[in-house]
Amino acid sequence: MRVLVQKFGGTSLATAERRSQVSSKVSEAVREGFSPVVVVSAIGRTGDPYATDTFINMVKGISSDLPQRELDLLVSCGEVISGAVMVSTLKSLGFDAVLLTGGQAGIITNDSYGDARIIRVEPRKIVEYLKEGKVVVVTGFQGITEDGQVTTLGRGGSDTTAAALGVALNAEAIDIYTDVEGIMTADPRIVEDARILDIITYNEICQLAHQGAKVIHPRAVEIAMQRNIPLRIKCTFSDAPGTLVTSIQADMSAGTDITGDRTITGIAHTPSVTQICVPTLALTDTLQANKQIFRGMALAGISVDFISVQPDAVLYTVRDDEANKAVKILENMGFSPSTVPSCAKVSIVGAGIHGVPGVMADMVEALSDAGVRILQSADSHTTIWVLVDQENMVKAVQALHKKYQLGA
Repeated sequence: MRVLVQKFGGTSLATAERRSQVSSKVSEAVREGFSPVVVVSAIGRTGDPYATDTFINMVKGISSDLPQRELDLLVSCGEVISGAVMVSTLKSLGFDAVLLTGGQAGIITNDSYGDARIIRVEPRKIVEYLKEGKVVVVTGFQGITEDGQVTTLGRGGSDTTAAALGVALNAEAIDIYTDVEGIMTADPRIVEDARILDIITYNEICQLAHQGAKVIHPRAVEIAMQRNIPLRIKCTFSDAPGTLVTSIQADMSAGTDITGDRTITGIAHTPSVTQICVPTLALTDTLQANKQIFRGMALAGISVDFISVQPDAVLYTVRDDEANKAVKILENMGFSPSTVPSCAKVSIVGAGIHGVPGVMADMVEALSDAGVRILQSADSHTTIWVLVDQENMVKAVQALHKKYQLGA
């Protein structure tokens, strides 16, 4: 049995015409000899009647005190509605289709409501239906705990569902269908000559996703990478081949000169962050101060990023909307933090960065020539990050895209 997991986002399911296009993708998979497992998101986006945010806003308009357990029960309805509509559409076209919730599909999670992690997948029921020749439609974004409580997997959770099912079923591939034709070298709304990448490594797309690219959730990539199952990012509304996500770099095919690795794959950006600087030089015990700073953020549920621990100060970023809360916590602990609000993180990503001289020099040169001030920088084997003023974010992305010749 050749299993193919196909995940369709909310925009792909929003109208009867679009659902017909989804059905044609399922039909094509069946004609090619696959047993498709179709993962669906909630229909539409914010403002649409069955979108996740619509359900959240419905109850928050009444009270902000609804427990996360009950909120998970509510928002999981969006995918159930979407799944039932999709099964109805497939049956109208002659397919024998069946709907399973995340729990019925065997997705077992921990009890972190709102952002649950998958512990394991027990796909027995899916396999039974596939052997009967059915198209199995699974509600994305959700699972159940060991004791049967409904949970949701956080934003982008349907991607995670698709990847987890792909691994559990040993699928030949996991196709993530969106409203774009693949992974691009930069956001096309910012860079006019951004182009679609034919192939990208798991590590590269994971870094791009973590740094702001919205096409796929990084957790899904990490799961698929465990079993080396190919991910394909495709468009529901076209026959474009999309982007293949695999462990092999595009320039490392047989017969290719190994010195020809692609150094930079793409540019990503994350807007609306605040840089926090906490001076520690005058403190008696800087080691204890460092522990207190990050423990205080953790206990308050504030996610920190772009961390730089120096002998005389600690620098890190938080989301703009959490900056005031973070500062108050620090001040209550006796620190005197300063902030630079309205920043953006701009990143260059490429599996070929490590060990290549001049990459940082080119980055600094491009930003300097564009008049962009660098507030902070960091790097890894595949990524170099810089923090810039948000007003310079677009200019920075465009300058780097041009500098590294990533255009079409």
